[in-house]
Amino acid sequence: MISFDKIPSTQTYALNMVATGTARDHTVVMAEAQSAGRGRYRRTWVSHHGNLYVSFIYNAEERDPRLSYMVAVAVAETLMSFGIHPKIKWPNDIMIDGKKVCGILIEYAGRFVIVGIGINIKSNPTVAAYQTTKLDNYANVDKSDLLNRLMKNLDKWRRTDFPLVRARWMDLATGLNKIVKYRGENVELIGINENGALVLRDGSRYLLAYGDEISM
Repeated sequence: MISFDKIPSTQTYALNMVATGTARDHTVVMAEAQSAGRGRYRRTWVSHHGNLYVSFIYNAEERDPRLSYMVAVAVAETLMSFGIHPKIKWPNDIMIDGKKVCGILIEYAGRFVIVGIGINIKSNPTVAAYQTTKLDNYANVDKSDLLNRLMKNLDKWRRTDFPLVRARWMDLATGLNKIVKYRGENVELIGINENGALVLRDGSRYLLAYGDEISM
């Protein structure tokens, strides 16, 4: 494990490791705080001390759209092991009581995939677009214990046959059979298929989406 008190971004550091040829499978990059943390679509991820900011580097021969569901289930299962009851908002935001507690960013680089995870433990930022929360509101969570359980769950769910991952994701998903907005249209969220595509229904027409933004 490579650990820092504060760096711009664990994700950027991991990407640089890949670029310089120093990345290895199962490398873990962690920081106590980040000055330039980021989420999906280059959004800022506010990163104060006390929370978990970590990027995992794994071998990846090719892109796998199913990976985000494996990671989301692994994070949710980890929180459940502390007696917390999270839900998953497509594709992989982790929510508690409808408030975001964890963000996941998956990026491919060379022959690796980098899985960045930020979990609010001691503090949660005020964000205009959505409500946030922290684990401290629900349980006493030690950060090193959280990281150890998370690493084990990531290995477990990445090895699990996808039909089981899919079933667990559907168990934990929020918004199933609800109306969501996709590319400006109101459609019904049905679930995910065996390839990791999001299944949406527009009247009698079914749509498949990979990685596109939907809003609930």
